[in-house]
Amino acid sequence: MSGRDAIEKGAAASVQEEGADLLRPLLHSAPPDAGETPARIAGVLIGELLALADEGRTPLVIYPGQPGTAALAARSVVDLHGAHIGKSMLLMFEGGDPSRPIVIGVLREGEGWPLPERPGQVEVDVDGERMLVSAKEQLVLRCGKASVTLTKAGKVLIQGSYVSSRSTGVNRIKGGSVQLN
Repeated sequence: MSGRDAIEKGAAASVQEEGADLLRPLLHSAPPDAGETPARIAGVLIGELLALADEGRTPLVIYPGQPGTAALAARSVVDLHGAHIGKSMLLMFEGGDPSRPIVIGVLREGEGWPLPERPGQVEVDVDGERMLVSAKEQLVLRCGKASVTLTKAGKVLIQGSYVSSRSTGVNRIKGGSVQLN
């Protein structure tokens, strides 16, 4: 290992230790009195996500009435990331133990759709006998070089390198005008 690599590795370890030092006060709290047994928690509580430790794997949470004053390391059933820090979390407790929180959800607080623009929606209705697919502007069925496009204005566009129309009955082409080539 070169001297430069050793310096960079040492700097990275120092930054990691420094980050761990910042979180250490959140993780350590005075234990409850030896004679005092914390009450069991049945049901759900609302707490707050203070930080994500262990490279984002361990959420640190607080909740009203918790034992001690420091954040508790929790487990989670939902993916959490930096944008959730400071948000309200839905907490349950393993075996009712107030020192073993599990994050079961993030409360939405009127923030609406998280993207700047809500994506368009396509409706699909299937009842076993027919399938109805609806879109607001355009519906395109595509396979390789072939496509069928339906537009909001009522146009039906069929494109392909070879188009065949066959019928055992009448094959009718009807329109205001019909153009061939």
